[in-house]
Amino acid sequence: MKTIIKNAVVVNEGSQQQATLTVEDGIITDIIQSRQQPETPDANIIDASGCYVLPGIIDDHVHFREPGLTDKADMESESRAAAAGGVTTCFDMPNTIPQTTTLEALHEKQSIAAAKCHVNHAFFFGATNSNVALFDSIDPRTVPGIKLFMGSSTGNMLVDDNNQLLQIFSHATMPIMAHCEDTAVINRNMSVAKSRYGEQADISLHPQIRSEEACMKSTMLAVELAERTGARLHIAHITTARELQYIREKHLPNVTTEATVGHLWFCDTDYQRLGALIKVNPAIKTTADREALRQGLTNGDIDVIGTDHAPHLLSQKQGGCFQAASGMPMIQFSLPAMLELTDQGVLDITQLVHLMCHRPATLFNVKQRGFIRKGYKADLVIVKKDSPWKVTPDIIESKCGWSPMVGHTFGWKVQTTLCNGYPVYHQGRVDRSYTGEPVEFDRHP
Repeated sequence: MKTIIKNAVVVNEGSQQQATLTVEDGIITDIIQSRQQPETPDANIIDASGCYVLPGIIDDHVHFREPGLTDKADMESESRAAAAGGVTTCFDMPNTIPQTTTLEALHEKQSIAAAKCHVNHAFFFGATNSNVALFDSIDPRTVPGIKLFMGSSTGNMLVDDNNQLLQIFSHATMPIMAHCEDTAVINRNMSVAKSRYGEQADISLHPQIRSEEACMKSTMLAVELAERTGARLHIAHITTARELQYIREKHLPNVTTEATVGHLWFCDTDYQRLGALIKVNPAIKTTADREALRQGLTNGDIDVIGTDHAPHLLSQKQGGCFQAASGMPMIQFSLPAMLELTDQGVLDITQLVHLMCHRPATLFNVKQRGFIRKGYKADLVIVKKDSPWKVTPDIIESKCGWSPMVGHTFGWKVQTTLCNGYPVYHQGRVDRSYTGEPVEFDRHP
């Protein structure tokens, strides 16, 4: 079946222009920039009058919690949330049960996703203190990269031994996506906070425990290792102005950065209003840090916008900064939130598409996705401006059933999400019969 998307403003590769798109067998077959309309017998017509068409969003950082943590979330529920938010491709993190630190665990996740995931999918392989030897056995055409926890983490995924870190950086041929927080600094800050405030320390102390110093120290180490070895380093969820300045001054072509929607949207004054709902690691920090991140979207300091979508049950988000779980669900509202920042003048819509679509595709060598080009997969999202809607609990697709965005009114709305040419989401409904494809990466084994 041929699909024709007409009367759209197509945002792609730095431009906005009126165009008609034709899609057949999941592939973009034509981009017609004139007013001429193609022949349409037996075609499915989508009239996108008054709408913008963007490439489907590529989220390089999600936690879909499956296997092993499916009380919080699973691939089916969270990929529904992705589809409803215009996200057509997700890269999932390895801290599940079992952790994705063996080839068997990796293949298990890939099998689960093939049956349940409504959008395109790929899975990071997790580094540990003892699995570097497995790196050469990973097919680089199926995995976005190696995930490295250089700060406090659960299980055996914390790697903070310098010799082991050097081994990981020396042997990884794919991008290393690093969570950079220094464990010793965090533990020291936690001990001081407990002695001063007790076990029920207020959630507002979280950024003092997961401090700027903890981030800066770990990021400096990661960058130094990348400089020494030539490894491709992608720093996840960067949070401070100091880190951005340091990376800018080093100016290494093999080091890139991710900012998350949560860190771009919230700052430390929001703890008073939202409490533990915005508790994440690394912590949401000062207004000045948020401003530096926002400036980084347009001055080249930030390469990619992700979500670090990390659902927990609402019951697990209770308590102070020592009890409440860290992480929040954001994927369903990430694109509307970023589009709202375009209205505020933080960035323009072509820059948004660069950071959420084009750059993730090029950084991870994604094959035939992330751009609106002939011959590419028809991963597309149709969005409409000036269509106010309020976030209410009943529209949340994530299994956890809550969001820090509840009560907020957005002006931009996702109308339709096409994944491989299929309308997996349209006007408020996810088609649960559809499953996405495994992502292919354009690399040699």
